[in-house]
Amino acid sequence: MSDYLTEVNTLRTTKIKQIITESPTVKTYMFTDKSCAKAKPGQFLMLWIPGVDEIPLSILNATEDGEISVAVKAVGDATQHLHTMKTEATIGIRGPFGNNFTPNQGNILLIGGGTGTAPLLFLAKTLSNKAKKITCIIGARAENELLFLNELNQICQENLITTTNDGTHGIQGLVTDPLTSRLTQEKFDAIYTCGPEVMVKKIFEITQKHNLSLEASLERLMRCGIGLCGSCVIGKYRVCKDGPIFNNIQLNEIKDELGISKLNLNGNRIPI
Repeated sequence: MSDYLTEVNTLRTTKIKQIITESPTVKTYMFTDKSCAKAKPGQFLMLWIPGVDEIPLSILNATEDGEISVAVKAVGDATQHLHTMKTEATIGIRGPFGNNFTPNQGNILLIGGGTGTAPLLFLAKTLSNKAKKITCIIGARAENELLFLNELNQICQENLITTTNDGTHGIQGLVTDPLTSRLTQEKFDAIYTCGPEVMVKKIFEITQKHNLSLEASLERLMRCGIGLCGSCVIGKYRVCKDGPIFNNIQLNEIKDELGISKLNLNGNRIPI
């Protein structure tokens, strides 16, 4: 194991400094960690909840002085327990792990669903003063579940498109609904996406038809974060080590599993 991997894989304890309620089910947690200060958009960390579990989380933001934030949706026992914790509570951190989005300075399109918007906001902030133009399409089930609207609006301005399943904000439907028409109207130099895997699969299929490059962040069950346990395998890849960012060539190699099946806690393949 390299010195760098030994460093980032060593568990560090820190305290929650601030908690922001983003939606009825999502909270942002802020804390300090020097190793994660080096994180790049798309990378993730493992957050340990003492006495409960350790979970992988995309990094929402990382500053040079070590101020780190993650957005967490309450979906299971571990995340629900984290949602009950208060500021100054102790947590454990490993990371940052995985690869990152490839920066592009041209005409950029970001497509996010749910908490998948978090790493895309990190990327948008990084590219905001470098890219020629940034367009964002983000979606959720309802208006109160759309995340980081104010921050993205500052970056994308009139190029922010929202969709909701119930039509309470923006276009009624899925994020993939306005995508096809947008691609016929405008040429993009780079497209990035993160969200539910079924959404990612659909976006991959659409961009393939238009012969466009795509980078997607995938989320799978992760236990180790360093490619040892195999719980996050998809095709020939380990999401934690080979990803979590995959390009369109790699996505084509795993298209028979993408958005279709995954491994459960027992290592059995189940439908998504």
